[in-house]
Amino acid sequence: MDTSRKALLQVYRQLLRSAETYPSSNRKRIYQAIREEWRENASMKPEEAQVKVSLAYKGLSQLRQFDVSTMTGGKVNSHQWEVQLEQNPMPKPADYDERRKNRRR
Repeated sequence: MDTSRKALLQVYRQLLRSAETYPSSNRKRIYQAIREEWRENASMKPEEAQVKVSLAYKGLSQLRQFDVSTMTGGKVNSHQWEVQLEQNPMPKPADYDERRKNRRR
């Protein structure tokens, strides 16, 4: 297994772990979307995998912003927390609408 594939597998596992604790009623759908995306891209080329790894890490950082220990600065029992979001952190791919239509069928 090449390096980019190993990195992608590692971030995939981290994404699933973070999605499990994401504080949202959409948690199950987010978890399922991560798994579907993984299956859809199972046979991608190594150069494509490198791009996906960087996008996956960006998504992981977004998920982890909502982790309790991250929001409270490590003080889990604290009621003071903060979240910093960037504008359009995960832009949709060019073929997003087409892929979405195909999934519904």
